[in-house]
Amino acid sequence: MKTLIARPLGTLAACSLALALPLAAKAEDKPKQLVLISFDGAGPNSQWVRSRDLARANKAHFTYFLSCTWVLDRESGKTYRGPGQKPGRSNIGFAPDKADVVDRLSQIWGALGEGHEIGSHTCGHFDGGKWSAAEWKSELTAFRSVLADAWKTAGAGEREPTGWRDFVATGIRGFRAPYLSESPALLPTLKAEGFTFDASGVTKGPEMPEDRNGVMRFGLPLVPEGPKAKPVIAMDYNLYARHSGAKEDVAHASEYEARTLGAFEAAFKAQYEGGRIPLQLGFHFTEMNGWAYWRALERFVGDVCTKEDVACVTYSEAMRLLDERKKATGINASL
Repeated sequence: MKTLIARPLGTLAACSLALALPLAAKAEDKPKQLVLISFDGAGPNSQWVRSRDLARANKAHFTYFLSCTWVLDRESGKTYRGPGQKPGRSNIGFAPDKADVVDRLSQIWGALGEGHEIGSHTCGHFDGGKWSAAEWKSELTAFRSVLADAWKTAGAGEREPTGWRDFVATGIRGFRAPYLSESPALLPTLKAEGFTFDASGVTKGPEMPEDRNGVMRFGLPLVPEGPKAKPVIAMDYNLYARHSGAKEDVAHASEYEARTLGAFEAAFKAQYEGGRIPLQLGFHFTEMNGWAYWRALERFVGDVCTKEDVACVTYSEAMRLLDERKKATGINASL
């Protein structure tokens, strides 16, 4: 997995300031603090269970950016071909067998019923930084096609829930690019393919999403972290890369957990006591440094998501709530 590098950022300051409230405003006058927690890949079923249990216990909704090779077993995966790749190739592999796929499909459907959101993380987790519109379209089309037929491909067509294909066709509205790597052709292709938001950006700090020709553009923020408060992308892999060079160091897991929790809580406090710009945090279904980052996440969610003036929501829920905020205040902003 590549280290995610921040690319040049667009100017979103005006949008951020437009929706930020004065620092002197009373707490009860402020809108709810929104927290957007997402998971890229969304593979191992044990982590589906763990994340859903966490959300249920703390009144939270999450966004899962699914990689579609996780709903193909190795044999069925031979029919998938990513842009410029050989058939049956995937940077993240495939599900081990059909039973594992059926379990995951059940987890996805159950999560939807609990108010969570499923987005696209493409299929084979390839770097699309130089892809053409045709290549992006090919991968986005493959994602919906694979997911639509997933129950049947796994040999469980009779278990496919009513409404599954409608969900695949119209209910997947968000996208995050593997490695946060995009080409100029991506956003126009997302719009043409019916997506309403892209969460592949990186911003200098928490910023309001920006409308890019009909697609809302979100960015994971850089947040201060560690003894020197150096900025890092608010995602578990970037913390893993900083803390241990992306190599397992379980001996220092408690230290990494504490540093991560401290960074998340400080970033949250800055917005909660300030302008209440949404805070975005990104994760994977992957053990890193003895689950240090998941343990920090679980502590963070337990600390903040149950507060009366905090809402831990999906990206689509955040878009709706920000739109309602704009209408209520009459502020002319991008949402």
